[in-house]
Amino acid sequence: MTDHASDIVLRDARHEDIPAIVALVESAYRGDVSRQGWTTEADLLDGQRIAPEVLQADIEREFSRVLLGLRAGQIVACAHVAIQDGQGYFGMFAVRPDGQGGGVGKVVLSEAERIVREEWHVSRMRMAVIDLREELIAFYERRGYRRTGEKKPFPYGDARFGKPLRDDLRFDVLEKAL
Repeated sequence: MTDHASDIVLRDARHEDIPAIVALVESAYRGDVSRQGWTTEADLLDGQRIAPEVLQADIEREFSRVLLGLRAGQIVACAHVAIQDGQGYFGMFAVRPDGQGGGVGKVVLSEAERIVREEWHVSRMRMAVIDLREELIAFYERRGYRRTGEKKPFPYGDARFGKPLRDDLRFDVLEKAL
């Protein structure tokens, strides 16, 4: 994997991409493979990170896109971008663990912001990040996102989002003016 992102091709996900997207998201957040990168949640959550049926709904819904970053035809990054409650929403962000830190994530995040701002004409992007993920929150803060002070509960008991290994998980809501 190269250390630059100039060779990344962006496109929207299709139904046939779902198995590869699920595998990518799982590799970035769960299990030992995720520990190769810095986005792992393996000490916080077990089980699946994204259910195929949730991903399918995200692909099909109006004002919702699953954005892919490809290198040499292989999916190396993804993110979900949508309009929720009249604002842009960014989530399900994943970069292959062996490619994290090389700029691919910045390319995908910038494209998601462009879609919200230029195609959907929405002026704010929001996201929810597990509040214990200080390094990840700092990544977003370096890109202009700020904590709103709003907290959201973790969906305990909903296996579609994993099996919590702690009982103190919740989300910080971050926001950026586009």
